[in-house]
Order: sequence, then C-alpha cells, then structure tokens
Amino acid sequence: MSKTSIIIYITIALLFLLLVTQTPNKPSNHRNRRIKIRSKFDFEPRHHNHHHEPVPFDPLVADIERKREDKEWEKQYFEHSHPEFVHDSAAAGHESQPEWEDFIDAEDYVNDEEKFNVTNRLLVLFPKIDVEPDDGYVSEHELTEWNLKQSEKEVMHRTKREMDVHDKNHDGFVSFAEYEPPSWVRNSDKNSFGYDMGWWKEEHFNASDADGDGFLNITEFNDFQHPADSKNPKLLQWLCKEEVRERDSDKDGKVNFQEFFHGLFDLVRNYDEEGHNSSHLSDNLMEAPAKKLFDELDKDGDGFLSDIELLPIIGKLHPSERYYAKQQADYILSQVIS
Repeated sequence: MSKTSIIIYITIALLFLLLVTQTPNKPSNHRNRRIKIRSKFDFEPRHHNHHHEPVPFDPLVADIERKREDKEWEKQYFEHSHPEFVHDSAAAGHESQPEWEDFIDAEDYVNDEEKFNVTNRLLVLFPKIDVEPDDGYVSEHELTEWNLKQSEKEVMHRTKREMDVHDKNHDGFVSFAEYEPPSWVRNSDKNSFGYDMGWWKEEHFNASDADGDGFLNITEFNDFQHPADSKNPKLLQWLCKEEVRERDSDKDGKVNFQEFFHGLFDLVRNYDEEGHNSSHLSDNLMEAPAKKLFDELDKDGDGFLSDIELLPIIGKLHPSERYYAKQQADYILSQVIS
C-alpha cells in the first residue's frame, strides 16, 4: 500500500468516526454524539417536504439503528392498532419487562474499541467505496454512490415493513382497498396543512401504479411512499399537480407569477444555491431571476405555469435521495479539505 493511500485511509478514518456518530450541518458536541432513531413511523402528521435525516455511512451502524427502530416501530404500531390492550395493561398496572438488548446503547457499542474498531471498519469499507476507478482515492461521485446505496437499502427496508402492514391477504401486492392512510390523514380536515391532501389518496395510489393493474407491487409501493425517488412519469406528473394544487391560491388551476415567486421560487433557489444563505436578499433583487425562470418554464407563453410546465423543476421541489447522498459526500470532502 502506498504512503499516499495510507494517509487517505487515516484521514477518512477520523472523518468516519465523526460520520457514524454525528449528523452534518450541526455543531460538534461530544456530549451529544449519539446514534438516534430518525423515523416518525408516519403516526404523526408531516408535510411532504419533510426534513430529511442523514443515513448512516456504515452498514453495520445502519443495522444497529434499524433493529432499534424496528422494535420501537412494532411497539408504536401495536399501541396504535390496539389501544384497548394498552389501556387494559395500564389499568392493571402491568408493565412490559425490558429485554437485555434494550440496555445496550448504540453509542457505547460504536465507541467500544473491542466491538467497533473504526480503523478496521475503514479497511473493510474503503475498497467497497473506491471502485470507479479503483485508484486508492475516494471521489465525490464514489462517496455519493455509496451514500445513495445505503439510503436506498434503508428506504426499501421501511417500505417492506409498511407493505407487510397493508398487504392484508399477503399476496405480495397492495390494493387501494387494502391500504389504510395514516390516521392523521383520515381524521384531518381537507385543508389542515395548506393543501388539498392529495397525498395517500386514490389519485396518488393510481399514479404510483405504473403498470395500471390496480395493485402496487413492492417497487410501486416504494414509489408510492417516496415519490421523489420515482422514475414513473405518471407519479412525477402527479407531484406536479400537487404543487399546482398547493400553490394555486386563487384556485384557477394554474400558477401565476406571484404564486410562483412567493412559494416555488424559494425552493428552487435553495436547491440551486445549496450552502448559501440568500434569505437576506430583498424581493426586488430576487424578482428578476424569478421572472427569468418563470418565463423559461412558461412554454406556451400564457403567463401561467401548468402542472406539465413544472416538470423540469420537480426534482428541485422534491429532492431525491441522490441529492441528499451528494450533500453528505460534499460534507465529508469539505471536512477533509478544511
């Protein structure tokens, strides 16, 4: 192994320890470096542009988190589905006995040299990341692809868990009749979150049904749960319709410039100017670039944006896992350079 490669291994090893115990864009705090369960399990309301949590860099750490999350999810799902048993148990004064594994803290595991040796883990992982090309260096592209691979595994794991719940006859498919939207969708009024709750409804379901057979297989159900990562044209167009539905304050079925400027343009700008805070700029300074983009999108020149005309920017309005994977890769490289 060359001296250069050894230096790279050591450098990334230090970063690796940071990555498995911290999340990007937060100040370092050694007392609070912990692996945390990130999912809200969809038992609580959340907007479709929800905060995205970073995925663990190391599959071993991801597996630890996943097991902890699964146990918590099963507990919450049981309490959500069978409140009568929870009430009866509480009334009787019964408390479930914690299992031995519940006392194992993931942070203790990761920080235990005998259980989790960072250098050894790096020696295992580095060759798996350094593949395009195999040259002893890890590029932004290679880090992005690695992060994306880890996130796709985690997303699919959660999708399979959800599908097991909704696939009532266990045939490997979910029909709309079988699917039960989150309780906050069923119990909320139409405009609770500022848009017409098209999410988790039949139009959303049908758009996810790529082959049009009336059922969602595991891939389609994954798209249904995570439309931003889908390559299904029907679903991407549905996302565009949802944006029009949400931003169309005068309810004329289209987005005029003011609706675009005071809603969508900020999202596009934040996507394009990642890492730069331009919120201090006045509306007057931002209106010209907003109008330029609006005119580029307005293909028919009618002064409005239809759902089809929003398609070129839908990936900026709903960033995919690849976007976040690149963010995490950029963070790693920025720490190496600094």
